[in-house]
Amino acid sequence: MKTIVFIHGMFQNPKSWENWIAYFNEKGYNCIAPAWPMHVGSPADLRENPPAGLGDLHLQTIVDEIERVIASLPEKPILIGHSVGGLIVQILVQKGLAEIGVPIDSVAPNAMLAFDWGFMKNSALIANPFKGNEPFFMDLESFHGSFCNTMSIEETEVAFNETATHDSRNVLRDCMGEAGHIDLELPHAPLLFIGGEEDEIIPYELNEKNAKAYTDEISITDFKAFPNRGHWICGQAGWEEIANYISEWLAEHANHQYKLTETEN
Repeated sequence: MKTIVFIHGMFQNPKSWENWIAYFNEKGYNCIAPAWPMHVGSPADLRENPPAGLGDLHLQTIVDEIERVIASLPEKPILIGHSVGGLIVQILVQKGLAEIGVPIDSVAPNAMLAFDWGFMKNSALIANPFKGNEPFFMDLESFHGSFCNTMSIEETEVAFNETATHDSRNVLRDCMGEAGHIDLELPHAPLLFIGGEEDEIIPYELNEKNAKAYTDEISITDFKAFPNRGHWICGQAGWEEIANYISEWLAEHANHQYKLTETEN
């Protein structure tokens, strides 16, 4: 039985993967969704009582935790990650720690940008250097404008109450620095990039740009955009279509062999 490790992004925790875990368990996979450090528990409790030191959380600490989880597994897992979780998928694929990687609405490596108003606005609000190590406190209005822009405010309120957390600005800052760097020329395990065409945080064009930046001609790098989907693509109505597309793609590319990189030898 193959294992899928689901990696959440900023302002979420494993709660956001519950439907996906049930879906892929039914497909015969062993599914786990580890929490980032300081993201364990009920999202409502985490919003009400933000963990001490949350603003000091860094990307490398999260990557180290996911690596620890992978090291406990009997074989390389499939990695599916959303947003910053998508970048973490790419980092771990680069390290040779995954059989397959699926970044969804992924933050791009190597300070790759999109000159899109929503992307620039949201990135600036979160990474704001004048806020120091003060966490970014997510509220319903911000969640609706950034995550759930294709949904009604009533639908957004349900999503917010069930899944939203606060988060560390340093995680996004680190994504744009050395911790978020990847050598895009190396051979790698198969990657499937998924983008939402109405995403206000990570434009789907940036996902496509990210996918095309991988240059090894033998390695598999695919991209698929879904219409009428925002950044909350994994939770909004119709998430099953994305999950089913990924399931079929995984079945097609299971056990694909790729040349080992120097970092794996």
